[in-house]
Amino acid sequence: MSGPTPNEARVIPLRPRPLRPRSGRPQPARPEPLRPESARPEPVGPDQVRRPDAEREPLWRDLVGDVLRRERLAQERTLKDVADTARISMPYLSEVERGLKEASSEVLAAAAHALGLTLGDLLTLAHGELTRVTSATQVGRGRGPGGSPYGGLCLAA
Repeated sequence: MSGPTPNEARVIPLRPRPLRPRSGRPQPARPEPLRPESARPEPVGPDQVRRPDAEREPLWRDLVGDVLRRERLAQERTLKDVADTARISMPYLSEVERGLKEASSEVLAAAAHALGLTLGDLLTLAHGELTRVTSATQVGRGRGPGGSPYGGLCLAA
């Protein structure tokens, strides 16, 4: 039998070692440094048009998150309590409430059930929130309910 072997760990570098400059050969180009998030342009799809923030419609995930948070706070329940009941991780539920994550229908149903709501109830409340928010922006642009510039007011002589 051979003697005891030293206890050595094999080290695998996470980044490749920098290339040493060789004489007469061009060095590979370095990648451009990443810009901070605030300096990056907002991605726009082919069917989207950039609009000022005031005219941008709210995202569905923001509306659903607002409804979940409002319902949870109305019941005076903690994020941990609702997350445990729904069997969702607390950080994930927090991100859903803040509109940072687009939750699946299964996750939304679980969160709604943990709050004593059905998925239909949650979506109805989110739809009401969408209607309220978009009608407020329509009124702010001189349009009232129904698209009228008079805010639904009609005077007859």
